Amino acid sequence: MVTTILARYFAARFVIASLAAFAGIFTLIIIVDYIELIRRTGGLPHVSGLLVAQTAFFRVPLTLEKLMPFCILIGGMSSFLALSRRLELVVARASGISAWQFVTPALLSALVLGVLATTVYNPVTANMLEQGRGLEAKIFANSNAGLQDGANFWINQSTSDGQSIINAARSQGQGALLTGITIFRYEPSGDFKERIEAREATLEPGRWLFKQVRRFTLDNPTVEQATYELPTTLTMAQVRNSFSTPETVSFWQLPDYIRSSENSGQATAGYRLQYQKLLARPFLLVAMVLLAAAVSLRFFRFGGVQKMVLSGIAAGFLLYVLSKVTEDLSKAELMHPLAAAWLPVCVGSLTGFLALLYQEDG
Repeated sequence: MVTTILARYFAARFVIASLAAFAGIFTLIIIVDYIELIRRTGGLPHVSGLLVAQTAFFRVPLTLEKLMPFCILIGGMSSFLALSRRLELVVARASGISAWQFVTPALLSALVLGVLATTVYNPVTANMLEQGRGLEAKIFANSNAGLQDGANFWINQSTSDGQSIINAARSQGQGALLTGITIFRYEPSGDFKERIEAREATLEPGRWLFKQVRRFTLDNPTVEQATYELPTTLTMAQVRNSFSTPETVSFWQLPDYIRSSENSGQATAGYRLQYQKLLARPFLLVAMVLLAAAVSLRFFRFGGVQKMVLSGIAAGFLLYVLSKVTEDLSKAELMHPLAAAWLPVCVGSLTGFLALLYQEDG
């Protein structure tokens, strides 16, 4: 069945429906993101509509990567319902082909799409996200409108001059360039020394180099400087692990990031979870096809198709909620990343398989 013309026809219908769902969601997301960026940049006269559109285009693939299982679920239900509506599945059953046989091409297609999503689409997404952050930093270079996007970028360093706590609003190049900088400096005794604000910062051997700096102290007026140097003992690998997020690291680079984070004593739960999620993605897409088949193979003349479709959408939503719960538990180090990534896959696969088994074989 896998190599026959009919199997290739079923696989093509499934792939076309999934790509159509992917394109539809892409269009919807990019329109919403473009409108939101237009709203945020409305008071910035130097920003063109083309630059905003480019930024939105580079930001969308990450969201689409997270919604890819839903694209497969929608594509699977659409293709199976279309085949059932036109009685093509009835003819296939009458010729002696079971439901398992005409679902198999869609399962194999989903597996191939998942492998391509992990090995090809994910690296492209990580690269585009970095480019999008660079464009966003260019847009909000002289504005505070986008500072909330990177509120989690913090790093702490201690030298002979005292302790310095560095916050960056945005990170580009996985920590190679930081923008929207705020530094809180303390004396070796622990007393507050000064607060420094800078437009951007780069790490050079043995020092931080800040540009367009303003220094605030308790006893002296504000001092503005074109550049400012802050001694540091941090390495580029340590900064990269602190300021890069798992989403900005491609599938092929994640093992190196995990090893370097372990060697520097930093938390690796986020990187491990991302790596396991990417490994599990092909099988998650297969689970979505099983769920789609379980709710879409009912004959239209039997009725109840609408309820079955709604139940499939509800099952996909519950599976998404389960994946978010396990992800949060893993990031809090309350669940192993392996279990957090593969539990939704197992639950979705077993649910779809058992529902389809009950319908077809009683």
